[in-house]
Amino acid sequence: METVRLTVAEALVKYLAAQKIQTQESVEPLFGCAFAIFGHGNVPCLGQQLLNHQDVFPTWRGQNEQSMALAATAYAKANKRQRIGIATSSVGPGAANMVTAAGVAHSNRLPLLLLSGDTFSTRLPDPVLQQTEHFHNPSITVNDSFKAVTRYWDRITSPAQLLQSLPQAIATMLDPADCGPAFIGLPQDVQGYTFDFPECFFEEKIHRIRRPQPEMVDLEAAAEIIRGAKQPVIITGGGVFYSHATAELQAFAEQHQIPVVETIAGRSCLTWDHPLNCGPIGPTGSDSANALAAQADVVIAIGTRLQDFVTGSWSAFRNEAMQLISINTGRFDAYKHRALPVIADAKASITPLTQLLGDYQTDTSWQATASQERSAWLGIVEARTAATDTSLPSYAQIIGQVNQLAADNDRIVTAAGGLPAELNMNWLARSRGNFDVEFGFSCMGYEVAGGWGASIACPDNDVIVLVGDGSYLIMNSDIYSSVLTGHKMIVIVCDNAGFAVINKLQKNTGNDAFNNQLRDCTTVRKQTELPRVDFAKHAESLGAHSEKVGHLNDFAAAFERAKAADRTAVIVVDIDETQWSSVDAWWEVGLPQASEKPSVQAAMASWDEGRQHQRKGV
Repeated sequence: METVRLTVAEALVKYLAAQKIQTQESVEPLFGCAFAIFGHGNVPCLGQQLLNHQDVFPTWRGQNEQSMALAATAYAKANKRQRIGIATSSVGPGAANMVTAAGVAHSNRLPLLLLSGDTFSTRLPDPVLQQTEHFHNPSITVNDSFKAVTRYWDRITSPAQLLQSLPQAIATMLDPADCGPAFIGLPQDVQGYTFDFPECFFEEKIHRIRRPQPEMVDLEAAAEIIRGAKQPVIITGGGVFYSHATAELQAFAEQHQIPVVETIAGRSCLTWDHPLNCGPIGPTGSDSANALAAQADVVIAIGTRLQDFVTGSWSAFRNEAMQLISINTGRFDAYKHRALPVIADAKASITPLTQLLGDYQTDTSWQATASQERSAWLGIVEARTAATDTSLPSYAQIIGQVNQLAADNDRIVTAAGGLPAELNMNWLARSRGNFDVEFGFSCMGYEVAGGWGASIACPDNDVIVLVGDGSYLIMNSDIYSSVLTGHKMIVIVCDNAGFAVINKLQKNTGNDAFNNQLRDCTTVRKQTELPRVDFAKHAESLGAHSEKVGHLNDFAAAFERAKAADRTAVIVVDIDETQWSSVDAWWEVGLPQASEKPSVQAAMASWDEGRQHQRKGV
């Protein structure tokens, strides 16, 4: 066998560069980009090798390890899990900064390759700079923190381990059921160790994402249940996108006239104007979808893990006889709540299920009910988003403006705070798959970083980021990254002077307003006027075009200027913190079982009433 003597760093990057993916359109490098902040632990060996492979995957310099790993996560989502971003850090705090981003990728079932420096395997220099010493176990380092938030974890202590570890890491990230982040720790000394690697290890490898096929017995059982249904509903999740099954989903719904409701991850599986799109489901969804879910006798969940913001903490389904069918590549998800599991790819399942159902269609009365609910939902959205003569618009009004002004294929990005609910409730998708609301891990700070990663993945369309003032203050440096690298975004900063959505929850549960809005922080220095951040000036200092809109009537012109800008543009607008979109839905929150406060007692009684509809896992 022919061999080649390489260092661990050389072999690692050479192997990654040889990996290709068969996408829907072509064969492309599997790893489309890398993000790096160099330091001791990843610059002497790994850094040079990344430079040597810029022609395969460029390395973008981040400003924060967490944000660059979030950018890599958004890059993978925009590519529907077919291409992967790499994030590398030095030892210690650089690595620890990426743990939060790993949690985002893990919760959202997205691929992300994390390469972090580690302490010396020989331990001869111990304790080294940034080493967290554990007296009872010297093998523990910061990198062990990733074990809780990754699907695959390894620490390379011998060069030969790469022969086993790298293929397994990639297989995990491309597995439709186990997809998630992979972590590889690289001790500083081991990165430079040499080994005679087989040359065949570096041969070009073309991957394809598997489509687990359904067992016919499961499809037949599902078809039997659906044929007996009078009021079925389809719930679409992100798995429909990753399976590239939106066309099949639409055909399935049309053939059998089954109303479709969408999860947050499944938003825009159907465009807003499709007659069977009956809105988003759950506490951040629509009354239309929730009304249909409450009546449904059969629920067909496709590609969703059925998170609590979808199920209303499992209170959305009020029909005690409801039967759940779950089509999912993941066994863990497919078996939830006594569902009939169809453990298979969405696209591979929908077409044969349609064939088994033949000419089955729902009753015309159920079709009429769905149509009425849909019309009511669209009327509510129109009313909430309508422009008025105001200098303090609501979230919904800003979303309505963006919805009208954005191009069909612009990508929308947000996360955490009040914006995910407001976007989910009020966005009318004109194209499929361009809606990224990170509400799996609900990570403040994802917005700007995710927008940068999405812009790298989608260079032909604008990425529109909606971010609250709280999230902006947590993480904003990738405005500069986007200017530095030439990846334009339009960032809309919605300023409500605090963490307004949590303030709303705080008061809705009977508690006093405290520590969320700036005015309610008891530790704020007493002064005649509350200091506010000038976000427009701040964004300008990061190199972006920026302006503050003082009136809703001025927003459209500002947006057009942002569209015409030659680099990232930021629009700042003050938001009315008292105006919220709402739906009639219940959601479990941790209330005390006893309280002497009357307002808390009232909230407890209200929540207990909603709890009567909660399914107990059966």
